[in-house]
Amino acid sequence: MTERKHPKFKTRLARTAEELRAAQALRYTVFVEELGGTGAGVWHDKRLETDEFDPHFDHLLLTDEEQGGSVVGVYRLATQEQAKAAGRFYTDDEYDLAPLLASGRKLLELGRSCVHRDYRGGPAMFHLWTALAAYVEERAIDVLFGTASFHGTDLTAHAPALSLLHAAHLAPSELRVRSRAFEAMDLIAANAVDRPSAMREMPPLIKAYLRLGGTVGEGAFIDHAFNTIDVCLILDTLRLNERQRGLYSRAQT
Repeated sequence: MTERKHPKFKTRLARTAEELRAAQALRYTVFVEELGGTGAGVWHDKRLETDEFDPHFDHLLLTDEEQGGSVVGVYRLATQEQAKAAGRFYTDDEYDLAPLLASGRKLLELGRSCVHRDYRGGPAMFHLWTALAAYVEERAIDVLFGTASFHGTDLTAHAPALSLLHAAHLAPSELRVRSRAFEAMDLIAANAVDRPSAMREMPPLIKAYLRLGGTVGEGAFIDHAFNTIDVCLILDTLRLNERQRGLYSRAQT
């Protein structure tokens, strides 16, 4: 992947063990310190959040060149070839991916997406998404998927947003994966959901995917280790119209 630069930001794939550790350190800051996650791959002494998939997958880094090249944003990316080397996609632990795997489409899993709190709401995510769009184009990816999260494990706290996802944004049947530990998302009747309010409650990353035409799998998954409620987002690049394609390369959350 071509290295992309901006006066302040640079994006590239991690090339060394040191760069991978920098990504894992940012993940620790966001997922463990901020969100209260835990698990076997959390190293508190080294302040790293790791797992068995890291050595096999690509890690897209966003660095701040005005801060010595520190890593301020991360996306973990997995092609089908990389997932085969790892034994499976990460998402397979939470969702039955059989519909995607049987589709014959070229897949890319997105995961471990995070941006340092000091860079949220600005151009940082724009640069990550621009680099992601280039990665997808270079590899002729057809379908992007991966889990995105609501903070906490209380489904009722997110009932409006989850119900809206179920009512209006379910993936087409041929791509519709299903949670392995199924939690119903239609907690409120579709005609009773306050859509503007539900969208305000939606996590920014999920809203960004929905703006692009993203859809979700069936059922939520409660990840107690990470203290989150996960949904599986699915984005079919063939369903993007020209306006959405423009958003894809300019999107911000």
